[in-house]
Amino acid sequence: MRPQYRGRVDKRQAIGSWLSGPRAAAEDMGVDFGYRGERLGLPEAGPGSVAPLGRRFGAIFIDWALCLLVANGLIAQGNAHRAGNWAIVVFLVLSVLTVGTIGCTPGKRLLRLRVVSENGGRLTFPRAVLRSVLLALVVPAMVWDRDTRGLHDRLAKAVQVRM
Repeated sequence: MRPQYRGRVDKRQAIGSWLSGPRAAAEDMGVDFGYRGERLGLPEAGPGSVAPLGRRFGAIFIDWALCLLVANGLIAQGNAHRAGNWAIVVFLVLSVLTVGTIGCTPGKRLLRLRVVSENGGRLTFPRAVLRSVLLALVVPAMVWDRDTRGLHDRLAKAVQVRM
């Protein structure tokens, strides 16, 4: 004998919270996370606010394309496998030199982004080296906090902001 339900059960809200993730479910319960960068003292929007993910992905795509072009044309002489390996080295050097000196890579500059320290100043050269090495390893960049900063940025005490 099957138990009878008195009313129809609507599972859309439960499925929606599962698809949206734990943050959306917590926000539905009334938890206020604030805006991205609020804990760091950054503005909610405009210059100096946390850079959006789309621009950050676009910047790294531009930088990677430039590194592949340099590696393929100058170092690997057309060998695609060698070019891919050398592109990582070129990317590391590019990132260390540009983030450590002017605060942005060519891709970040084109998309109007900068890397700054948590206190808003220029990122020191040792921190830029640490950030670049961790970024080249890829995995730390895939672990984010609620301000959408990757582990590489957190360990280097850096944040990517809009110009």
